[in-house]
Amino acid sequence: MKKHAESMKNRSSSKISAKWIPIFCIPSFLLGMLITSRMWAVPESNGQLISTRRQEQELQIVSEDCETKKKLGQEKDVMNEIYKTHESIQHIRSLDKQMASIQMELAAARSSKEMGVSDDSTATSVLQKDNSAKKKALDNSAKKKAFIVIGINTAFSSRKRRDSVRETWMPQGEKLLQLEREKGIVIRFMIGHSATSNSILDRAIDSEESQHKDFLRLEHVEGYHELSAKTKTFFTTAVAKWDADFYVKVDDDVHVNLGMLASTLAHHRSKPRVYIGCMKSGPVLAQKSVKYHEPEHWKFGEAGNKYFRHATGQIYAISKDLATYISINQPILHKYANEDVSLGSWFIGLEVEHIDERNMCCGTPPDCEWKAQAGNVCIASFDWSCSGICKSVEKIKFVHEKCGEGDAAVWGSLF
Repeated sequence: MKKHAESMKNRSSSKISAKWIPIFCIPSFLLGMLITSRMWAVPESNGQLISTRRQEQELQIVSEDCETKKKLGQEKDVMNEIYKTHESIQHIRSLDKQMASIQMELAAARSSKEMGVSDDSTATSVLQKDNSAKKKALDNSAKKKAFIVIGINTAFSSRKRRDSVRETWMPQGEKLLQLEREKGIVIRFMIGHSATSNSILDRAIDSEESQHKDFLRLEHVEGYHELSAKTKTFFTTAVAKWDADFYVKVDDDVHVNLGMLASTLAHHRSKPRVYIGCMKSGPVLAQKSVKYHEPEHWKFGEAGNKYFRHATGQIYAISKDLATYISINQPILHKYANEDVSLGSWFIGLEVEHIDERNMCCGTPPDCEWKAQAGNVCIASFDWSCSGICKSVEKIKFVHEKCGEGDAAVWGSLF
């Protein structure tokens, strides 16, 4: 019985194992297929990954190369644009200068016409002149090239002032001519004539001119209240005689360092219309009892108003085309009581660059002396309280010793 029971149990176990065989075979088959598929797919996937990465690296290299070329191209385009802009600016400046030259020729023609045929009596007088006088007039009409023309405003009674200027900052004799030839700087005392023809005052100036040859005679009747008219006449006369880059007006009681003046103006040489000086805006004085009374004060608005910005009258500089503008339009330019106000008014409404140059209005020592010691040499020095150097005949030599730049500043420089 025991053997029979064991036999039945073994059969039963064997029967159960046979039943589960298909169930185990199917999952085994599927698992085998899955493992086989993965083993074959991995190498293919790795190859694709490597290929993709290589393509991405190649694309990145190409992209970076393109970006670099693009940046280089952009930089080149920017430089080309800068170069073209610079060329355009230079061309515009050249055109401005050409226009100024044309205006100069117009001014000379108009001035010659006004001076030569102003009325019948003048025309008759001209026709009666001999051939030598005509030849001299033709020679004088040829304008000389210059860098700066400096007109020193002076009066009949100012002989001692003129001598003090000659002994300090203004060269004399051959040195004056050398300054014109080598540096293009022309310096002249500008003065008109007296109300009486051939007066003792005029003869004294003629004698002084024969000795020093440093005067520019103007067709103008001298008088303190005629400074605005004298200024117009100076610029008109100077433009007709010299073709200069700048025209400067300075009073005979002001100390000037020519080298500093020339180097400062040289910085503005390429600009077409410049007005350079110590710019100010003082009060419009309506009271008749004061020194700088303005008879036309009502034109400047309410009482207590100030003038428009303008250069102080002791010294200022204007470029060629502004001087030409004055020359062409001088018959219709309005004259105010104060010369510096008149000049400033003539440029209102024009495209003019006002340059406030504080080195053109230094004080006398110790002010200009301290600045010179600090390496900031002044262009001009005077005392505000006197509208010039106080007692300039006695003091200008002292100012020159303390604040002068030295001869090398003008003779050793290129402008």
